[in-house]
Amino acid sequence: MKTYLFEKEAFKKLYDFLLSSGLSFEYSQKKHQISYTDSGENCFKIRLPLSIKFDAQKNVIQEQEFLNYVLIMIRSGIGSVGFFENFVNERHKVFRAYMVRKKQGKSQIKHLKTKGKSRAGSRVRLQETLDFFDDINDRLRAHFEEFRIDRIGISCSETLIPYFYGGKVDTPFEKQDPRIFKIPKHIQNPTYEALMETNEFLLKAEVKVTEQGREILAGYFSSNDSEQIDEEEADW
Repeated sequence: MKTYLFEKEAFKKLYDFLLSSGLSFEYSQKKHQISYTDSGENCFKIRLPLSIKFDAQKNVIQEQEFLNYVLIMIRSGIGSVGFFENFVNERHKVFRAYMVRKKQGKSQIKHLKTKGKSRAGSRVRLQETLDFFDDINDRLRAHFEEFRIDRIGISCSETLIPYFYGGKVDTPFEKQDPRIFKIPKHIQNPTYEALMETNEFLLKAEVKVTEQGREILAGYFSSNDSEQIDEEEADW
């Protein structure tokens, strides 16, 4: 698949174009994604902008009137949490911990899984790991107590998920909370800059196009300005 990022206004035009094309489509609330097919063949998968909601009964897209959300991005040794009020970042914090063994370049959690109990240095790293997740959840609890939170975006490796939900400080939401969505983007280093870039990414529509859909998309490009459209470098 070829991937394009559409600004919100360009996506609205694309949606109207596809609606008039007669393609079959299905909406996934979990992924906030519309999948289009033509005679059973996949054509497009479109992840909608976070600022757009889809009315499945009327088949119309609408602007979110107001939306508060948190983005949580965690990797070994670094994590970031951002609170966004109506799509604008109001609070953010980056967390760091000494979790990676220097010689092996492996996180303490992975080391414990393979080696079992370990020495004093490793116990220090493990305690820093536990404190790291407690600090993140302390921050989240403060946001949830102060603000209404409508959506929860998470990017966290499977290895770290049990520590995120299983620390001394509970997360302010359940693991199966319907507000949760997985951030559909790999984030190697969750810095403040990455947090802001991820928010910009979520406010655009991500359009994945198959060979079947390229001819249809060419019809859209022929009659619309492409200034608000970016082509992703990678093929999917």
